[in-house]
Amino acid sequence: MKKKFQCVFEGIAKAGNPTLLNQIYTELYITEGGTAEVNNEHEVRQIETASRKPHRPETTIRQEDIFKASPGRDEPIRTVLTKGVAGIGKTVLTQKYSLDWAEDKANQDIQFIFPFTFRELNVLKEEKFSLVGLVHHFFTETKEAEICSFEDFQVVFIFDGLDECRLPLDFHKTKILTDPRKSTSVDVLLINLIRGKLLPSACLWITTRPAVANEIPPDCVGMVTEVRGFTDPQKEEYFRKRFRDEEQASSIISHIKTSRSLHIMCHIPVFCWITATVLEDVLKTREGGQLPTTLTEMYIHFLVVQAKRKKIKYDGGDETDPHWSPESKKMIESLGKLAFDQLQKGNLIFYKSDLRECGIDIRAASVYSGVFTQIFKEERGLNQDKVFCFIHLSVQEFLAALHVHLTFINSGVNLVEEQQTISKNSEAREPAEKHFYQSAVNKALQSPNGHLDLFLRFLLGLSLNSNHNVLRGLLTKTGSSSQTNQKTVQYIKKKLSENLSAEKSINLFHCLNELNDHSLVEEIQQSLRSGRLSTEKLSPAQWSALVFILLSSEKDLDVFDLKKYSASEEALLRLLPVVKASNKALLSSCNLSEKSCEDLLSVISSQSCSLRELDLSTNSLNDSAVKLLSAAVESPHTKLNILRLNICELSEKICEALSSVLSSESSSLTELDLTIKNLQDSGVKLLSAGVQSLNCKLNALRLTGCNLSETSCEALSSVLSSQSSSLRELDLSNSDLQDSGVKLLSAGLKSSQSAVETLSLSGCLITGEGCTSLASALSSNPSHLRELDLRYNHPGESGIKLLSAGLKDPGWRLDTLRYGENV
Repeated sequence: MKKKFQCVFEGIAKAGNPTLLNQIYTELYITEGGTAEVNNEHEVRQIETASRKPHRPETTIRQEDIFKASPGRDEPIRTVLTKGVAGIGKTVLTQKYSLDWAEDKANQDIQFIFPFTFRELNVLKEEKFSLVGLVHHFFTETKEAEICSFEDFQVVFIFDGLDECRLPLDFHKTKILTDPRKSTSVDVLLINLIRGKLLPSACLWITTRPAVANEIPPDCVGMVTEVRGFTDPQKEEYFRKRFRDEEQASSIISHIKTSRSLHIMCHIPVFCWITATVLEDVLKTREGGQLPTTLTEMYIHFLVVQAKRKKIKYDGGDETDPHWSPESKKMIESLGKLAFDQLQKGNLIFYKSDLRECGIDIRAASVYSGVFTQIFKEERGLNQDKVFCFIHLSVQEFLAALHVHLTFINSGVNLVEEQQTISKNSEAREPAEKHFYQSAVNKALQSPNGHLDLFLRFLLGLSLNSNHNVLRGLLTKTGSSSQTNQKTVQYIKKKLSENLSAEKSINLFHCLNELNDHSLVEEIQQSLRSGRLSTEKLSPAQWSALVFILLSSEKDLDVFDLKKYSASEEALLRLLPVVKASNKALLSSCNLSEKSCEDLLSVISSQSCSLRELDLSTNSLNDSAVKLLSAAVESPHTKLNILRLNICELSEKICEALSSVLSSESSSLTELDLTIKNLQDSGVKLLSAGVQSLNCKLNALRLTGCNLSETSCEALSSVLSSQSSSLRELDLSNSDLQDSGVKLLSAGLKSSQSAVETLSLSGCLITGEGCTSLASALSSNPSHLRELDLRYNHPGESGIKLLSAGLKDPGWRLDTLRYGENV
């Protein structure tokens, strides 16, 4: 195991100079939690979302602790599903886990680790094995040692790359198998191992890309974790390990920070490797020259570096020789065709037949070790097979764009529009180019999940003459004119004026970056800096630019205050993507109506929404508006913890909808503020039923000025004494509760189940009699209440004396008592 995993081949397999894993390994950012649901968004969109700073501390986990339960979890974890986009470091993570175990650095309670890849298992599709036989087949040492039973050992199975699985994993129809010595097909073995029917004492670690995370039923997964790649400090650590020269490392880190696109992509470890490969070469060969700042420039340089290496290493050439020979040009053209054909089919893994269709010589292709990965199936004897893939999806998309670009430049065929040819005379050239790029923009915008987003960025970037200079030798003809580029820019700006989704608009701004046009963004940035931004005069394209700036900002999107831009429904609609990415949204007193709640519904219930706190106070929201919000809060994807609806036009009827929210298992609401005038006792009774639900997570309930009486106190007393209640803060200020109501509340406070820490009863017509009830309750249950607000009441000297004594009593937790008309 040590021999197998001590070296890592960054971006490549079985080729190049290996690097010791322990020398280069940089800790990855892994979070615990999440769901195994499918995310159909393009992975670059997922990366852009993940690259934003988390608003709250997330539960992070180190690779060596992957099976260790976090605080609050009682049951041991048997199966961990780790998801992450392509190139994010999942495979290296499992290698590091195995190497640390093999080197006695971690997890010494484990006797055996058996790492498998689904690529290896795919070729055994027609074979039959027992579980013991499968282990013997891959790990011959266990067979030589005559170990034929693993029930008495602590065993970890690792299955890397579920997204590459070609076995029929049917969890519903597969027969149950419990005997690890009985032969069957590999898919039946896997299903029963994952179900826990085979070797239930073993631990399983499965890695996958998010697109197929739901292949494993949720009830078979003990914990879901996500590899989020490198944080900003981890990026820096990677480059400092990669470049021992401190000055060079600092120069590269500084350069990456100047380009938003590069900085985002460096969350992916494999892109860090591509970046390091390119910048090392550019710094060496062009002292003082301009470094790549766009994704297209980076990938063009990467291609050139690989062509140079191939020329020197395999063709015996020199650094100064032209690196584009007829053979290398033909190979890149063939790889580009393969990339485009397979991208259209949605394939990331290819077989020999796919290569032959594109006229690719398998041995020649493997020479481009950095661009193209050749994985040999080392089956210890049986079924040697070959599977091929590009080192990262973005490399496939770049080569696909290069193929489409070359085809159009050389033959006038527009592959984006299904082989429509054009006239190649000089008069028709410019209109044809204009149509070519505009049709590509339209095609990408039609994709519902952004699968052509990155392809479009590369295709537009390849249209610049400055990029043609770097590819001189590969390109035999020049590309589009500056006039055509300008028309493409104008077309994109026109599209930005249409009603596009935030994701599509953001990608179009990235496209403008690739075309070196920053005018829209700079215009809005200048207005923001000068403090003269007037949203009343903004065009739709300028609104999109404002969204792009706010989402691209290095500043933490902790609090979004709509009033900074415009206290209007139109501004909210335009800035919803920013609301979605924020932790707290302040939308109070913004003239919002039911229409706003319809817009917010899709945001709050979105899987990628970050919103934790929503303040809609003092708006014209009625019952039907809040019912819409309630439906969103009940969504399994919502992360909303705090909802404020102060002084909104609501009635007691709305409490029914809110009660349903509070008792919903999927609701994450922990604080509810209903400071309104006409809620009444019947409304509170409905709310109380929800708060007592076992699923309710509510910590704070504010019912200031809600026209309540002692009837409400009876319902709330029941909440306080409920074993399932998680309420820690209760605000009933400015209601006529009187002493009789407080007496009922005190009965709940007296219960050992009550854990309320803050109680606000300001302006509730309480006298000394009510204070006596409260003091009695706190004497019976002194260990929770810390803060008591009795301002604007009539407690009298005796009442204050009773409660003040509790402040001095070491047995009481009470440390703050407010009374009189001031704090």
